[in-house]
Amino acid sequence: MSAAPVFFEPPGGRVGDVIPAVHEGVFHLWYLHEQRSDAGCGMPWHLVTTNDFVTFTDHGEAVPSGGPDAEDFNVYTGSVVQGPDATWHLFSTAQNPARRGADGRPVQLVAHATSESPHGPWRKLPEWTFGAPAGYETGDWRDPFVFHDGEKWRMLVAARHSDGPDRRRGTVAQLVSDDLFAWRPIEPLWDPRRFVAHECPDVFEWDGWWYLVYSEFTDTFCTRYRMARSLEGPWIAPDDDAIDTRAFYAAKTVARDGRRFFVGWIADRENDDDGAWQWAGTMAVLEATQRADGTLAFGLPAELVASFDEPVPAGMPDLPLALAAPDAFRAIVGTADLPEAWYARAEIRIADRTAAVGLLLRADADGGRSGIVQLEPRRGRVLFDRWPRTVTGGEQWQISGDVPFEFDRPVRLDAGPHIVEIVTDGELVVVVVDGQVSLSTRFHARAGARFGFFVSDGEASLESLIVHRRN
Repeated sequence: MSAAPVFFEPPGGRVGDVIPAVHEGVFHLWYLHEQRSDAGCGMPWHLVTTNDFVTFTDHGEAVPSGGPDAEDFNVYTGSVVQGPDATWHLFSTAQNPARRGADGRPVQLVAHATSESPHGPWRKLPEWTFGAPAGYETGDWRDPFVFHDGEKWRMLVAARHSDGPDRRRGTVAQLVSDDLFAWRPIEPLWDPRRFVAHECPDVFEWDGWWYLVYSEFTDTFCTRYRMARSLEGPWIAPDDDAIDTRAFYAAKTVARDGRRFFVGWIADRENDDDGAWQWAGTMAVLEATQRADGTLAFGLPAELVASFDEPVPAGMPDLPLALAAPDAFRAIVGTADLPEAWYARAEIRIADRTAAVGLLLRADADGGRSGIVQLEPRRGRVLFDRWPRTVTGGEQWQISGDVPFEFDRPVRLDAGPHIVEIVTDGELVVVVVDGQVSLSTRFHARAGARFGFFVSDGEASLESLIVHRRN
Protein backbone atom coordinates (compact mmCIF):
# COMPACT_ATOMS: atom_id res chain seq x y z
CA MET A 1 0.00 0.00 0.00
CA SER A 2 1.46 3.38 -1.04
CA ALA A 3 1.63 6.33 1.31
CA ALA A 4 -0.99 9.07 1.06
CA PRO A 5 -0.13 12.00 -1.23
CA VAL A 6 1.82 14.78 0.43
CA PHE A 7 -0.27 17.53 -1.17
CA PHE A 8 -4.05 17.50 -1.50
CA GLU A 9 -5.64 17.00 -4.91
CA PRO A 10 -9.33 16.15 -5.38
CA PRO A 11 -10.25 13.07 -7.40
CA GLY A 12 -11.02 14.12 -10.94
CA GLY A 13 -10.28 17.79 -10.41
CA ARG A 14 -7.77 20.45 -9.49
CA VAL A 15 -7.52 22.96 -6.65
CA GLY A 16 -8.10 26.62 -7.43
CA ASP A 17 -8.19 29.50 -4.94
CA VAL A 18 -8.48 28.30 -1.34
CA ILE A 19 -10.78 30.01 1.19
CA PRO A 20 -9.54 29.01 4.69
CA ALA A 21 -11.18 29.34 8.10
CA VAL A 22 -10.95 27.64 11.50
CA HIS A 23 -13.88 26.14 13.40
CA GLU A 24 -13.44 24.32 16.70
CA GLY A 25 -9.72 23.98 16.05
CA VAL A 26 -10.19 22.36 12.63
CA PHE A 27 -9.01 24.00 9.43
CA HIS A 28 -11.85 24.30 6.91
CA LEU A 29 -10.49 24.78 3.40
CA TRP A 30 -13.04 25.65 0.76
CA TYR A 31 -11.60 25.81 -2.73
CA LEU A 32 -12.61 26.43 -6.33
CA HIS A 33 -12.99 22.98 -7.86
CA GLU A 34 -11.59 23.04 -11.38
CA GLN A 35 -12.58 20.27 -13.76
CA ARG A 36 -10.22 20.35 -16.71
CA SER A 37 -12.46 18.09 -18.80
CA ASP A 38 -15.74 20.00 -18.44
CA ALA A 39 -15.59 23.79 -18.64
CA GLY A 40 -19.33 24.03 -19.23
CA CYS A 41 -20.42 22.82 -15.81
CA GLY A 42 -19.80 26.04 -13.89
CA MET A 43 -17.44 26.55 -10.98
CA PRO A 44 -18.47 25.18 -7.55
CA TRP A 45 -16.77 25.36 -4.19
CA HIS A 46 -15.63 22.11 -2.56
CA LEU A 47 -14.54 21.63 1.06
CA VAL A 48 -11.78 19.70 2.76
CA THR A 49 -10.92 19.76 6.45
CA THR A 50 -7.69 18.98 8.27
CA ASN A 51 -6.16 19.22 11.71
CA ASP A 52 -2.55 19.30 10.57
CA PHE A 53 -2.24 19.87 6.79
CA VAL A 54 -1.13 16.24 6.55
CA THR A 55 -4.36 14.23 6.61
CA PHE A 56 -7.38 15.64 4.78
CA THR A 57 -11.08 14.79 4.84
CA ASP A 58 -12.76 15.53 1.53
CA HIS A 59 -16.37 16.69 1.98
CA GLY A 60 -17.01 17.16 -1.72
CA GLU A 61 -19.17 19.92 -3.15
CA ALA A 62 -20.05 22.66 -0.65
CA VAL A 63 -21.50 25.44 -2.83
CA PRO A 64 -22.85 24.40 -6.23
CA SER A 65 -22.90 26.40 -9.41
CA GLY A 66 -26.21 28.20 -9.80
CA GLY A 67 -26.62 26.74 -13.28
CA PRO A 68 -26.15 28.09 -16.81
CA ASP A 69 -28.77 30.84 -16.46
CA ALA A 70 -27.85 32.03 -12.96
CA GLU A 71 -25.75 35.04 -11.97
CA ASP A 72 -23.52 32.60 -10.04
CA PHE A 73 -22.91 30.07 -12.82
CA ASN A 74 -19.33 30.42 -11.62
CA VAL A 75 -18.95 30.64 -7.85
CA TYR A 76 -15.54 32.26 -7.60
CA THR A 77 -13.33 33.26 -4.67
CA GLY A 78 -14.54 34.87 -1.46
CA SER A 79 -14.41 34.36 2.30
CA VAL A 80 -16.29 32.68 5.14
CA VAL A 81 -16.85 34.24 8.59
CA GLN A 82 -18.99 33.56 11.63
CA GLY A 83 -21.23 36.42 12.71
CA PRO A 84 -21.94 37.55 16.29
CA ASP A 85 -25.12 35.40 16.43
CA ALA A 86 -23.10 32.28 15.42
CA THR A 87 -24.53 32.32 11.90
CA TRP A 88 -21.98 31.56 9.20
CA HIS A 89 -21.70 33.97 6.29
CA LEU A 90 -20.20 32.98 2.96
CA PHE A 91 -19.27 35.72 0.51
CA SER A 92 -18.28 34.75 -3.02
CA THR A 93 -17.83 36.15 -6.51
CA ALA A 94 -20.77 35.47 -8.82
CA GLN A 95 -20.08 35.44 -12.54
CA ASN A 96 -21.83 34.21 -15.67
CA PRO A 97 -20.00 34.62 -19.00
CA ALA A 98 -23.36 35.24 -20.71
CA ARG A 99 -24.10 38.29 -18.54
CA ARG A 100 -22.03 41.16 -19.83
CA GLY A 101 -21.63 44.77 -18.83
CA ALA A 102 -21.51 47.91 -20.96
CA ASP A 103 -17.82 47.24 -21.74
CA GLY A 104 -18.65 43.80 -23.14
CA ARG A 105 -16.96 41.90 -20.32
CA PRO A 106 -18.73 39.41 -18.01
CA VAL A 107 -20.07 41.17 -14.92
CA GLN A 108 -18.67 40.17 -11.54
CA LEU A 109 -20.83 40.46 -8.43
CA VAL A 110 -20.43 39.89 -4.70
CA ALA A 111 -22.86 37.18 -3.56
CA HIS A 112 -23.92 36.21 -0.03
CA ALA A 113 -25.07 32.95 1.55
CA THR A 114 -25.67 31.90 5.16
CA SER A 115 -25.72 28.68 7.15
CA GLU A 116 -25.97 27.45 10.72
CA SER A 117 -22.88 25.31 10.16
CA PRO A 118 -19.68 25.72 8.15
CA HIS A 119 -20.61 22.41 6.53
CA GLY A 120 -23.85 23.87 5.17
CA PRO A 121 -26.31 23.63 3.68
CA TRP A 122 -25.79 27.15 2.42
CA ARG A 123 -28.82 29.34 1.72
CA LYS A 124 -28.06 31.73 -1.12
CA LEU A 125 -29.36 35.28 -0.66
CA PRO A 126 -29.64 36.81 -4.16
CA GLU A 127 -31.43 39.86 -2.75
CA TRP A 128 -28.11 40.86 -1.12
CA THR A 129 -25.99 40.42 -4.26
CA PHE A 130 -24.31 43.65 -5.40
CA GLY A 131 -21.96 44.83 -8.13
CA ALA A 132 -19.35 47.50 -8.51
CA PRO A 133 -20.38 51.05 -7.53
CA ALA A 134 -19.74 54.04 -9.76
CA GLY A 135 -16.08 54.62 -10.49
CA TYR A 136 -15.17 50.91 -10.71
CA GLU A 137 -15.18 48.50 -13.63
CA THR A 138 -18.08 46.04 -13.56
CA GLY A 139 -15.92 43.19 -14.89
CA ASP A 140 -13.43 43.30 -12.00
CA TRP A 141 -15.33 43.17 -8.71
CA ARG A 142 -14.29 39.94 -7.09
CA ASP A 143 -12.71 37.97 -4.25
CA PRO A 144 -14.57 39.60 -1.32
CA PHE A 145 -12.63 39.24 1.93
CA VAL A 146 -14.60 40.00 5.09
CA PHE A 147 -13.09 40.60 8.54
CA HIS A 148 -13.86 42.47 11.76
CA ASP A 149 -11.42 45.24 12.65
CA GLY A 150 -12.48 45.40 16.31
CA GLU A 151 -15.14 48.02 15.66
CA LYS A 152 -16.91 47.16 12.42
CA TRP A 153 -17.04 44.67 9.58
CA ARG A 154 -14.91 45.42 6.56
CA MET A 155 -14.97 43.88 3.10
CA LEU A 156 -12.04 44.09 0.71
CA VAL A 157 -12.65 43.54 -3.00
CA ALA A 158 -10.24 43.03 -5.89
CA ALA A 159 -11.35 45.89 -8.11
CA ARG A 160 -10.29 48.25 -10.88
CA HIS A 161 -10.92 51.94 -11.35
CA SER A 162 -12.90 52.83 -14.43
CA ASP A 163 -10.32 55.37 -15.57
CA GLY A 164 -6.55 55.69 -15.84
CA PRO A 165 -3.88 53.67 -17.68
CA ASP A 166 -5.45 50.29 -18.45
CA ARG A 167 -2.83 48.13 -16.73
CA ARG A 168 -2.55 50.36 -13.64
CA ARG A 169 -6.16 50.55 -12.49
CA GLY A 170 -6.00 47.84 -9.85
CA THR A 171 -7.08 48.74 -6.32
CA VAL A 172 -8.15 47.07 -3.09
CA ALA A 173 -11.66 48.47 -2.80
CA GLN A 174 -13.22 48.61 0.64
CA LEU A 175 -16.74 48.54 2.09
CA VAL A 176 -18.02 48.55 5.67
CA SER A 177 -21.08 47.09 7.37
CA ASP A 178 -22.73 46.95 10.76
CA ASP A 179 -24.65 43.71 10.15
CA LEU A 180 -22.85 41.75 7.38
CA PHE A 181 -25.78 42.37 5.01
CA ALA A 182 -25.84 46.05 3.97
CA TRP A 183 -22.47 47.30 2.71
CA ARG A 184 -21.41 50.86 1.94
CA PRO A 185 -18.25 51.74 0.00
CA ILE A 186 -15.49 53.86 1.51
CA GLU A 187 -12.03 54.81 0.26
CA PRO A 188 -9.86 51.92 -0.97
CA LEU A 189 -7.65 50.23 1.58
CA TRP A 190 -4.69 50.38 -0.81
CA ASP A 191 -4.62 52.23 -4.09
CA PRO A 192 -1.12 52.11 -5.64
CA ARG A 193 -2.20 52.59 -9.28
CA ARG A 194 0.50 50.10 -10.20
CA PHE A 195 -1.06 46.70 -10.98
CA VAL A 196 -3.74 45.28 -13.27
CA ALA A 197 -5.54 43.97 -10.19
CA HIS A 198 -4.89 42.65 -6.67
CA GLU A 199 -6.51 39.22 -6.60
CA CYS A 200 -7.51 37.40 -3.44
CA PRO A 201 -6.88 40.22 -0.93
CA ASP A 202 -6.41 39.11 2.68
CA VAL A 203 -5.70 41.17 5.80
CA PHE A 204 -4.63 40.14 9.31
CA GLU A 205 -3.04 41.67 12.40
CA TRP A 206 -0.05 40.13 14.16
CA ASP A 207 1.77 41.63 17.16
CA GLY A 208 1.24 45.27 16.26
CA TRP A 209 1.58 44.90 12.50
CA TRP A 210 -1.17 44.72 9.89
CA TYR A 211 -0.48 42.65 6.79
CA LEU A 212 -2.13 42.92 3.38
CA VAL A 213 -1.72 39.85 1.18
CA TYR A 214 -2.62 39.93 -2.51
CA SER A 215 -1.85 38.14 -5.76
CA GLU A 216 -0.76 40.19 -8.75
CA PHE A 217 -0.54 39.15 -12.37
CA THR A 218 0.81 42.33 -13.89
CA ASP A 219 4.50 41.59 -14.40
CA THR A 220 4.49 38.17 -12.78
CA PHE A 221 1.94 35.81 -11.29
CA CYS A 222 2.96 36.07 -7.66
CA THR A 223 1.46 36.34 -4.17
CA ARG A 224 2.91 39.33 -2.29
CA TYR A 225 2.40 41.20 0.96
CA ARG A 226 2.57 44.69 2.42
CA MET A 227 2.76 45.73 6.08
CA ALA A 228 1.59 48.72 8.11
CA ARG A 229 1.14 49.82 11.70
CA SER A 230 -2.57 50.48 11.10
CA LEU A 231 -5.26 49.76 8.56
CA GLU A 232 -4.98 53.36 7.44
CA GLY A 233 -1.43 52.71 6.18
CA PRO A 234 0.98 53.65 4.87
CA TRP A 235 1.59 50.17 3.45
CA ILE A 236 5.28 49.29 3.41
CA ALA A 237 6.88 46.97 0.87
CA PRO A 238 9.49 44.76 2.58
CA ASP A 239 12.76 44.13 0.74
CA ASP A 240 11.40 40.74 -0.34
CA ASP A 241 7.64 41.13 -0.68
CA ALA A 242 6.98 37.77 -2.39
CA ILE A 243 5.63 34.77 -0.52
CA ASP A 244 7.09 32.21 -2.91
CA THR A 245 7.58 31.72 -6.66
CA ARG A 246 5.30 32.19 -9.64
CA ALA A 247 4.09 28.60 -9.21
CA PHE A 248 2.61 29.18 -5.72
CA TYR A 249 -0.40 31.40 -6.28
CA ALA A 250 -3.53 32.93 -4.74
CA ALA A 251 -2.42 32.22 -1.17
CA LYS A 252 -4.81 33.24 1.59
CA THR A 253 -4.12 32.97 5.30
CA VAL A 254 -5.53 31.32 8.39
CA ALA A 255 -4.38 31.34 12.03
CA ARG A 256 -4.56 28.88 14.90
CA ASP A 257 -2.82 28.86 18.29
CA GLY A 258 -0.77 31.93 17.41
CA ARG A 259 0.50 30.40 14.17
CA ARG A 260 -0.20 31.79 10.69
CA PHE A 261 -0.49 29.60 7.58
CA PHE A 262 -0.59 30.61 3.92
CA VAL A 263 -2.68 28.21 1.82
CA GLY A 264 -2.48 28.39 -1.96
CA TRP A 265 -1.97 26.15 -4.96
CA ILE A 266 1.03 25.03 -6.96
CA ALA A 267 0.09 25.50 -10.60
CA ASP A 268 -0.02 22.74 -13.18
CA ARG A 269 2.07 22.91 -16.33
CA GLU A 270 0.72 21.93 -19.70
CA ASN A 271 2.30 18.60 -20.67
CA ASP A 272 5.88 19.03 -19.39
CA ASP A 273 8.57 21.33 -17.97
CA ASP A 274 8.42 23.60 -21.01
CA GLY A 275 4.62 23.80 -21.06
CA ALA A 276 2.54 26.86 -20.29
CA TRP A 277 1.46 27.36 -16.69
CA GLN A 278 -2.17 26.53 -16.02
CA TRP A 279 -4.75 28.02 -13.67
CA ALA A 280 -5.24 25.77 -10.58
CA GLY A 281 -3.26 22.74 -9.51
CA THR A 282 -2.39 21.17 -6.16
CA MET A 283 -3.07 22.59 -2.69
CA ALA A 284 0.02 23.62 -0.74
CA VAL A 285 0.66 25.32 2.60
CA LEU A 286 3.50 27.34 4.10
CA GLU A 287 3.85 28.53 7.68
CA ALA A 288 4.84 32.15 8.26
CA THR A 289 7.01 33.33 11.11
CA GLN A 290 7.43 36.96 12.12
CA ARG A 291 10.88 38.47 12.31
CA ALA A 292 11.78 41.18 14.82
CA ASP A 293 11.30 43.91 12.22
CA GLY A 294 7.84 42.63 11.32
CA THR A 295 8.81 41.07 8.00
CA LEU A 296 7.72 37.50 7.34
CA ALA A 297 9.68 34.31 6.77
CA PHE A 298 8.18 31.19 5.21
CA GLY A 299 8.84 27.53 5.87
CA LEU A 300 7.29 24.08 6.13
CA PRO A 301 4.77 23.33 8.89
CA ALA A 302 6.36 21.12 11.55
CA GLU A 303 3.49 18.64 11.23
CA LEU A 304 4.24 18.15 7.55
CA VAL A 305 7.92 17.52 8.25
CA ALA A 306 7.11 15.10 11.08
CA SER A 307 4.88 13.05 8.78
CA PHE A 308 8.01 11.83 7.00
CA ASP A 309 8.99 9.31 9.63
CA GLU A 310 10.94 6.51 7.90
CA PRO A 311 14.64 6.99 7.13
CA VAL A 312 15.73 6.36 3.54
CA PRO A 313 19.37 5.81 2.55
CA ALA A 314 20.61 8.16 -0.14
CA GLY A 315 23.79 6.21 -0.75
CA MET A 316 26.03 9.20 -0.12
CA PRO A 317 29.62 8.85 1.19
CA ASP A 318 30.31 9.31 4.89
CA LEU A 319 29.65 12.81 6.12
CA PRO A 320 30.86 15.48 6.45
CA LEU A 321 31.69 15.51 2.75
CA ALA A 322 33.93 18.36 1.58
CA LEU A 323 34.19 19.38 -2.06
CA ALA A 324 36.74 21.84 -3.44
CA ALA A 325 36.48 23.16 -6.98
CA PRO A 326 38.20 26.57 -7.11
CA ASP A 327 37.62 27.02 -10.82
CA ALA A 328 35.45 24.04 -11.78
CA PHE A 329 32.29 22.07 -11.06
CA ARG A 330 32.36 18.97 -8.91
CA ALA A 331 29.51 16.71 -7.81
CA ILE A 332 29.00 13.55 -5.78
CA VAL A 333 25.88 11.48 -6.57
CA GLY A 334 24.39 8.93 -4.21
CA THR A 335 24.09 5.27 -5.15
CA ALA A 336 20.49 4.72 -3.97
CA ASP A 337 17.25 5.44 -5.80
CA LEU A 338 14.86 7.56 -3.74
CA PRO A 339 11.09 7.05 -3.69
CA GLU A 340 8.50 9.31 -5.32
CA ALA A 341 7.82 11.27 -2.14
CA TRP A 342 10.48 12.25 0.39
CA TYR A 343 11.70 14.94 2.74
CA ALA A 344 15.38 15.90 2.94
CA ARG A 345 17.20 18.15 5.36
CA ALA A 346 20.76 19.05 4.44
CA GLU A 347 23.20 21.19 6.37
CA ILE A 348 25.65 22.80 3.95
CA ARG A 349 28.69 24.78 5.05
CA ILE A 350 29.72 27.36 2.45
CA ALA A 351 33.25 28.73 2.23
CA ASP A 352 33.86 32.42 1.61
CA ARG A 353 33.69 33.56 -2.04
CA THR A 354 32.08 30.36 -3.30
CA ALA A 355 30.02 30.98 -6.44
CA ALA A 356 27.50 28.14 -6.23
CA VAL A 357 26.69 25.08 -4.17
CA GLY A 358 23.65 22.89 -3.98
CA LEU A 359 21.77 19.65 -4.31
CA LEU A 360 20.79 17.42 -7.21
CA LEU A 361 17.45 15.62 -7.27
CA ARG A 362 15.88 13.13 -9.66
CA ALA A 363 19.43 12.72 -10.98
CA ASP A 364 20.84 9.95 -13.14
CA ALA A 365 23.80 7.93 -11.90
CA ASP A 366 26.51 10.45 -12.85
CA GLY A 367 24.51 13.61 -12.16
CA GLY A 368 24.57 14.75 -15.79
CA ARG A 369 20.79 14.99 -15.86
CA SER A 370 18.93 16.27 -12.83
CA GLY A 371 16.97 18.93 -11.08
CA ILE A 372 19.20 21.49 -9.36
CA VAL A 373 18.66 23.40 -6.11
CA GLN A 374 21.44 25.98 -6.35
CA LEU A 375 22.60 28.42 -3.68
CA GLU A 376 24.50 31.41 -5.04
CA PRO A 377 26.10 33.38 -2.18
CA ARG A 378 27.60 36.10 -4.37
CA ARG A 379 24.22 36.87 -5.93
CA GLY A 380 22.25 36.32 -2.74
CA ARG A 381 19.74 33.90 -4.19
CA VAL A 382 18.54 30.31 -4.39
CA LEU A 383 17.27 28.97 -7.69
CA PHE A 384 15.74 25.82 -9.12
CA ASP A 385 16.98 24.67 -12.51
CA ARG A 386 17.11 21.50 -14.59
CA TRP A 387 19.81 20.20 -16.87
CA PRO A 388 19.60 19.61 -19.68
CA ARG A 389 16.44 21.65 -20.07
CA THR A 390 14.93 20.02 -23.18
CA VAL A 391 16.72 17.86 -25.74
CA THR A 392 15.64 18.99 -29.21
CA GLY A 393 17.77 16.69 -31.32
CA GLY A 394 20.64 14.22 -31.39
CA GLU A 395 23.50 16.68 -31.57
CA GLN A 396 25.21 18.22 -28.56
CA TRP A 397 23.95 21.72 -29.27
CA GLN A 398 20.36 20.65 -29.83
CA ILE A 399 18.99 21.56 -26.42
CA SER A 400 16.99 24.54 -25.25
CA GLY A 401 20.00 25.75 -23.32
CA ASP A 402 19.19 29.38 -23.91
CA VAL A 403 15.98 29.04 -21.93
CA PRO A 404 16.69 30.59 -18.52
CA PHE A 405 15.69 29.05 -15.25
CA GLU A 406 12.30 30.28 -14.08
CA PHE A 407 12.58 30.27 -10.33
CA ASP A 408 14.88 32.17 -8.05
CA ARG A 409 14.34 33.74 -4.63
CA PRO A 410 16.53 36.22 -2.77
CA VAL A 411 18.22 34.86 0.34
CA ARG A 412 21.20 35.90 2.42
CA LEU A 413 23.96 33.28 2.19
CA ASP A 414 26.88 34.32 4.37
CA ALA A 415 29.86 32.03 4.65
CA GLY A 416 29.06 29.29 7.16
CA PRO A 417 26.30 26.72 7.71
CA HIS A 418 22.89 26.80 6.02
CA ILE A 419 19.93 24.44 6.12
CA VAL A 420 18.17 23.36 2.94
CA GLU A 421 14.91 21.43 3.22
CA ILE A 422 13.21 19.77 0.27
CA VAL A 423 9.83 18.07 0.04
CA THR A 424 8.99 16.30 -3.19
CA ASP A 425 6.06 14.19 -4.31
CA GLY A 426 6.09 13.21 -7.95
CA GLU A 427 6.75 16.36 -9.95
CA LEU A 428 5.99 18.68 -7.01
CA VAL A 429 8.99 20.25 -5.31
CA VAL A 430 9.08 22.67 -2.35
CA VAL A 431 12.46 24.03 -1.18
CA VAL A 432 13.04 26.03 2.02
CA VAL A 433 16.36 27.69 2.90
CA ASP A 434 17.18 28.38 6.55
CA GLY A 435 13.50 28.23 7.47
CA GLN A 436 13.16 31.66 5.87
CA VAL A 437 12.69 31.50 2.12
CA SER A 438 10.49 29.08 0.19
CA LEU A 439 10.60 28.09 -3.47
CA SER A 440 7.87 25.89 -4.96
CA THR A 441 7.72 24.42 -8.45
CA ARG A 442 7.02 21.37 -10.59
CA PHE A 443 9.72 19.20 -12.12
CA HIS A 444 8.49 16.58 -14.58
CA ALA A 445 11.80 15.33 -16.00
CA ARG A 446 12.81 11.89 -14.74
CA ALA A 447 16.43 11.23 -15.59
CA GLY A 448 16.72 9.05 -12.50
CA ALA A 449 15.98 8.95 -8.78
CA ARG A 450 19.36 9.78 -7.23
CA PHE A 451 20.36 12.53 -4.81
CA GLY A 452 23.57 14.52 -5.10
CA PHE A 453 25.71 17.36 -3.76
CA PHE A 454 27.78 19.79 -5.83
CA VAL A 455 29.96 22.89 -5.69
CA SER A 456 31.02 25.28 -8.44
CA ASP A 457 33.90 27.76 -8.26
CA GLY A 458 34.53 27.44 -4.56
CA GLU A 459 34.43 25.13 -1.59
CA ALA A 460 31.62 23.69 0.50
CA SER A 461 30.85 20.70 2.65
CA LEU A 462 27.74 18.62 3.21
CA GLU A 463 27.79 18.47 7.00
CA SER A 464 24.68 16.35 7.54
CA LEU A 465 21.84 14.86 5.56
CA ILE A 466 18.64 13.09 6.47
CA VAL A 467 16.16 11.73 3.94
CA HIS A 468 12.81 10.41 5.14
CA ARG A 469 9.74 8.97 3.50
CA ARG A 470 6.24 8.43 4.84
CA ASN A 471 5.67 5.04 6.36
